[in-house]
Formats: sequence, structure tokens, C-alpha cells
Amino acid sequence: MVNSELYRILVKGGVLSPAEMLRIVGMARELGLDGLHLGSRQDILLPFTQENIELKAEHVALGLEVLAESKASNITCSYVTSDIFPSTPWLTSATYLYVLEQFQFLPELEVNIIDPRQRMVPLFTGHLNFIASPEEDFWYLYVQLPGWTKMKTFPTLFHSWDLARVAMAIDPFGATLPDMKACVACVNDKQRLNTRNIQQDLSVPFYPFPYYEGMNRLDNSHYWLGLYWRNNWYDLDFLAAMCKLCMEQRIGKVCITPWKSLIIAGIPEGKRLQWEKLLGRFGVNARHSSLELNWHLPVGDHDALRLKQYLVREFDRQDISTYGLTFGVDSPYSRPFTSVIVERQSGPEFLDGFAVPPTYNIRYARNFDPNTCDYVEYARRVDRAELAELIVELSKLYFEQLNEGGEGLISSAVAPLAKPVRLTVRQCSKCQSIYDEGLGDPDQQISANTDFEHLPADYKCWTCGASKANFQVAVIENHGGGLSVG
Repeated sequence: MVNSELYRILVKGGVLSPAEMLRIVGMARELGLDGLHLGSRQDILLPFTQENIELKAEHVALGLEVLAESKASNITCSYVTSDIFPSTPWLTSATYLYVLEQFQFLPELEVNIIDPRQRMVPLFTGHLNFIASPEEDFWYLYVQLPGWTKMKTFPTLFHSWDLARVAMAIDPFGATLPDMKACVACVNDKQRLNTRNIQQDLSVPFYPFPYYEGMNRLDNSHYWLGLYWRNNWYDLDFLAAMCKLCMEQRIGKVCITPWKSLIIAGIPEGKRLQWEKLLGRFGVNARHSSLELNWHLPVGDHDALRLKQYLVREFDRQDISTYGLTFGVDSPYSRPFTSVIVERQSGPEFLDGFAVPPTYNIRYARNFDPNTCDYVEYARRVDRAELAELIVELSKLYFEQLNEGGEGLISSAVAPLAKPVRLTVRQCSKCQSIYDEGLGDPDQQISANTDFEHLPADYKCWTCGASKANFQVAVIENHGGGLSVG
């Protein structure tokens, strides 16, 4: 469960500089803490008490919010996987940083900016999920706004430089837009965007979940280091020493993953020994078993942590491999993004004076890939002992379903393209803006469904101010949200 005393610091895209991390470490020390938590949306969480709540006012720039009452959402991004795991060829670190820089506002909706070819960062855990397409600098958009029961595909691709504009158009109305038609109208209202028609469905290659810890080769002269704390309580002294070493070696980014781990990329080959010494000095284990690494738990949930520890011991006792699978304990505050989900059933702890043991449901993703967003119930109301045996069964089922190549293709549920409809419209010859008779122009007191011929003689283009005489007849094709001039 969410602890009401947990405060969140937003870390856009999970990327921050060593100096920014040092500042957060300094504030945590002022609170009397010796560690901090990482969140599932690549943010940072700190516990506040009533005694130190006044310190919040001294750190306004960090944007601290009570987690349970937070209005803004952190932007989740797969930048952390760039150059480390499989990637879309055109999607570089520089492109990620450019896209993130365009978000000069704090969205209330959860925004994901994701490369579909990597497996570490989940694709569809946001309200607005921008997924890189095969076409250079263009992105799919998958939408599931609050209250929507199913995810819908926006009918056009968007250019990298427009992602923030699209999110900004939808964000204020996220709780009120009833369907994709309303969403399309909201995005296209009074702004010109660089769009393309969707030529093919999104296909997501299936890869086993990667091992993301320890010192690993990045290229011929650099390494990347993955760091994981099993209790998600990162020691402040270690973090401070880590950041100082980053700055000494001119490593400019510290990255947070959705698995509540850290990745430092770009460690020079000749400086690797310094990092090994740092890990040894603080007693940091950088080679946990994959049985440990492939779990996702709610922050600060001690019951979930104890359940994980029990199941990991059982897997280890039975010498079971779970490589490629991921496991999670349910939380009402985040969407599932693991292969297998353990749901805790609520009920009385005591009945007629006798303790009632907890029971659990088990669900797993279709093809064991959470990117399908389709979960199947495997067992209901089982006790803890049965839980371990059933998950072992599921692990074996997973390996039986793998094809010989260890890879399959999972196609997303993309809406079929509508047959183009040719329309005759009026278009400004100077800026190419289109007068939409259905919308009118409220800013100039032009009501909806007003024919162009009935506009006043002094009507001006809402974009560039050109006169009514500059509007010319044009033929466009409407592809269900994307307009192209013919």
C-alpha cells in the first residue's frame, strides 16, 4: 500500500545529472535519512515525518509532492536502454533527450516514450504511450485515458518534435475525453502537426527479460554498470560517492529504471577498477541472481517484500530457472507490467478467534509478454505454499512455449485504417491552415457549422492573420484523424 508519508521527486524520463542526484542526497540527509527509494515510473521517493515536514518548503525547486495526493505524473522513457539493449536504429540518445526537453510542463496524465525493441521499460503503462515506429522520427500513440476500459490507437503517426504538443493538447482534458474521436479532435484543434498515416501495425519482437545488473561491456572502450538494492533502499553515502566518481570521469547521466535500479553508462575502460573498488568499499553486491532481479514490488510494502523473499527461496530450493520471466505483486497505484502477477485477496485476518491465512490469485500475460496487455487467470484463492508450486508450474509452461529461436512477434491491436474520404475545404495560401466548418472559429465568434461563404468579409486566418481572400479551395483526404492535402 502507498505510504501517505512518502513524497515523490519527479525525474523526467528517469534521467538526471550526478549533480542533481547529489542535491537530492543532501536533502535526504537533512531529513535524517540514510537512504532513498526509487519508483516504478523512474522517480525518487522519500519518507517524510511530521518532525521534518517543514524542510519541504526549503526544497520547493525539487517539486516534492505527497505520493498519494500527487497531481503530476513522471514521464517514463526508455532512454536508459539506449546503446545497451536492442533498439530501433534511428532512435538515439540525442533523440530521446531532444524529445524530453520539449516537455516544459508537468503532465497530469502518465506519458510513456518508448522504444519497442527493448524489453526493460514497459510499453503500455501510461495514459499516453508514444512508441517509436520503423519510420525515422515518427511515433505511434496508444491512448488509454482514465475511465477507458481499452487502449486505442491514434490513427496517425507523430513526429518527434510534436510529442510534447500532442501531450499538452490532451492533458487538460484527459479525465473528460470519452473516446478516440474526441481525442483526435482535441489534438487537431488549432495546431498544425507533422503527421503521417499508419502504413503498418506495430510489431513488438519478443525478447526474454534482460539481466540488467553488474559491469557490462558498452563498446570497445566503455562499460555500463547496473545497480540494484533488493530492499529498494539506496544508501546515501554510496550514492554520493557514486555521483562524485561520475563527475570525475565526466559521466553526465544517472538513469533510473522502472525496476527500481540504477544504470551508469559510459564508464571508461581504464577507469573500471575505480568502480570495482567503490563497490567493494561499500559492500555492494552487483551480481544478484535473476531470481531476485525480475520482481516488481510496490514501494514500502513490507508484506510484498516478505512474499517475494519466500518465493525466491522456494525457487532457489527447487533450483528453478525463471530467466526471461518477470513477477509482480499487485498494487492499486500502478498498472501491471510483469509476465506473472500475484494478487493478494482481502479478507479477515481472524475468524472465530483463529488466524485466517492470506490467499492469492495468479494471473499471467498472454505469451508471457506483458506488452500484450492481456492477462489470463491461472489460479484463484490459493495459500502461500500452493502459490510457490503453481508459479513453478507457470515457469515450466513458459519454457515449453518458447519457439526454437526464442523469439516471436506480438502485434498490437492497431485499429484498421479507415478508407480515405476526399473533402473540399478552404485553406490559407500563406500558412496552409484549414478552416474547419464543423468547428468554426470561437476566438473570432464564428460558431460551429458556419459555411466559409457566410464568414464576415473581415475574417482573418487564425494562424497567420491573412485575409479571407487568401483562402483557396483545396482537396484533402481524411484518414480518420490525419489530414493530407491532395
